[in-house]
Amino acid sequence: MPTPEPLLVITNSDAGSADETALTAALGVLRGATSVEVAATSDPGELDGALHRAGSRRVVVAGGDGSLHAVVSALHRRHELGPDRVLGLLPLGTGNDFARTLGIPLDPIEAATSLLEGRVRPMDLLVDEVGQIVVNQVHLGAGAEAGKRGEPWKERLGSIGFGPVNLGRLGYPIGAALSAINPPSLRLRVEVDGDVVADVDHPVLMVALGNGATVGGGLELTPDADPGDGRIDVMIARPRSPLARLGYVARLGVGNHADHRDVITRQATTVIVSGTEFWCSADGEIYGPERHRSWRLEPAAYSMIVPG
Repeated sequence: MPTPEPLLVITNSDAGSADETALTAALGVLRGATSVEVAATSDPGELDGALHRAGSRRVVVAGGDGSLHAVVSALHRRHELGPDRVLGLLPLGTGNDFARTLGIPLDPIEAATSLLEGRVRPMDLLVDEVGQIVVNQVHLGAGAEAGKRGEPWKERLGSIGFGPVNLGRLGYPIGAALSAINPPSLRLRVEVDGDVVADVDHPVLMVALGNGATVGGGLELTPDADPGDGRIDVMIARPRSPLARLGYVARLGVGNHADHRDVITRQATTVIVSGTEFWCSADGEIYGPERHRSWRLEPAAYSMIVPG
């Protein structure tokens, strides 16, 4: 059996004690099989420095979806992505949604073993018109509101449990329920591969673009999304009445919201959203307000180590 590739493991300098314990266990497995350097980073400058030292080594992100987003974004900015750029993931975050989509174990020792024994698979990437990237999902409207309102709950409940196995994943569903009670009223035009699938004559509650399947620690917002299939999974929710909105949220909680009569689903390579002001949440990072935003898919933009 060939010796595994040398690794550069990028960690968060501000990680808590539970993450440190999990990381130590994972590093013990990795160092038993290959050369490992650990780079603790706390800001974009330190991250750039670590990536500059990476050379041809495989970069392993020890953290959650936000940490993975930061590394992929930095590599994109440095023009260092491509099918030969191989990343790995040790899921130490609260949600770990991209790891869930890829089937990467949440247990640190199992995840480390998977890094050594897994296979390399190309990954798609969403890029907007100003060059910002999306690794997992971007949501507009109530999706962003759910993220904002659910963040305090995610932080409170994240302390109940251990490491990635905690109640922080309930933050997003709680935020979605709160947003449905007093939702943003958006008049949006949504164009999917040039076709108008929703227009300003019908209010929109939420738009989601999925490269990965889940958000908020396992909520299947775009359940059929596959980050290597060359398509963006688009979900548009348009329930009008309070009762219809609550019905949509109830279905959202069990993952069958795509069957709701007021939900449109499509697959695409380009999506354009315009209209009244809206907020976006891209891989958990909230920004806005916006009046126009577009995304395109870059197929096989980089590669990830996934379980064999």
